[in-house]
Amino acid sequence: MGRACPDRPALRGFRIVVVHRRRIIPMTSTPPVDPETGPHAPDTAFDDTASGDPETAGTVAFPDNPVLVAVTRGETVENQHRGAAVVLDAEGTARLVWGDVERPVFARSALKPMQALPLLEALPDAPDLTPERIALHAASHIGRPEHVDRIRAWLADMGLSEADLECGDLDWPTEAEAARALARAGQTPGAAHHNCAGQHTGFLRLAQALGVPTRGYIHAHHPVQRAAMAAVSDLMGLDAAAAPCGLEGCGIPSVALPLWAVALGMARLADPSGLAPARRAAAERLRAAMVAHPELIAGPGWCDTRVMQVTRGRILVKRGAEGNAAAMLPERGLGVALKIDDGDRRAAEVALGLVLETLGELSAEERAALADVFQPAVTNAAGIVAGRVFPVVPLDEDGGDDDPEADRIDPWDEDWEEE
Repeated sequence: MGRACPDRPALRGFRIVVVHRRRIIPMTSTPPVDPETGPHAPDTAFDDTASGDPETAGTVAFPDNPVLVAVTRGETVENQHRGAAVVLDAEGTARLVWGDVERPVFARSALKPMQALPLLEALPDAPDLTPERIALHAASHIGRPEHVDRIRAWLADMGLSEADLECGDLDWPTEAEAARALARAGQTPGAAHHNCAGQHTGFLRLAQALGVPTRGYIHAHHPVQRAAMAAVSDLMGLDAAAAPCGLEGCGIPSVALPLWAVALGMARLADPSGLAPARRAAAERLRAAMVAHPELIAGPGWCDTRVMQVTRGRILVKRGAEGNAAAMLPERGLGVALKIDDGDRRAAEVALGLVLETLGELSAEERAALADVFQPAVTNAAGIVAGRVFPVVPLDEDGGDDDPEADRIDPWDEDWEEE
């Protein structure tokens, strides 16, 4: 079921192809192949066969979310990706709802901008907390030298080293070329190469600012993680600490929250007028740092960075692992959150483009500049285009693509917390 704001502009500059009663909307320009786009995970589905309950054993855990992305080979659909997406303003009014946005999801690194606020609040005037370092604290960097060198310099300024980072040192740089360069030099990755190292360096600085031990800063009971969780809770209007919890790949707590709550948190970063003064100032500094240094949030060629660069910071993007993406639209005070059920990164990027286009956020020039991100080509080993990845507009049961009635998401709805 799709719901969108009634005044959204019509989709512009597209030809429409109907596939299985859902609309695939390819861009008119031929997108170049992104040389840094690597192979993507195949579709997976979680089968709850381990459940001891005969009523639920063998059932698929994911709901029947709409298809948001289709992959073609030649002119035939080869694969499809289901997911959910929601766009809210800071008051919780829905501008777009596709799929089940109540189901808790692990938003992963898409939460980093929210988790960054305590550091900015603790050090509102510290000269060492530069815009570059603020951006790194909210980043999932790809391990290029410009990322790693800045993290090491920040650690040195604090009197610390990579040994103080608790994110782990087993991961190679996310960018393939950075990983190859490291291997050619006969080196192995350090903790600073981990894509969460910037966030962890900021956590260490927060521990110093709070006057608490830096050791164990990744644990849920540490004041650093308690501050990060409190910021997320405040922005979302719920008790995140009471949510189902696991561990992130970097070791910090990871909580499962309704997708609408992620969008609401991003909306309140986009429009922090309702926040306490210190938190509002921190949100504004965070956004300014992301606008000034998009290359540090991910890296050259990657979706987060590309969108922020092309739109000149009008759209601020933070993706997360397992098919998560979130965005802020400060000029409109909107927050975006989406999750691809099977966790495919490429599909999440294409679905993000679909949401932005549905909202009327992309100009013709921006659409053309981002075509290789939002509608990439499928190429073979010789570099020949074999197919494409297209966004699919969800249709309502009656065949319409949007419900004109905008819903209001109640962040204090007790139904979710009772589950």
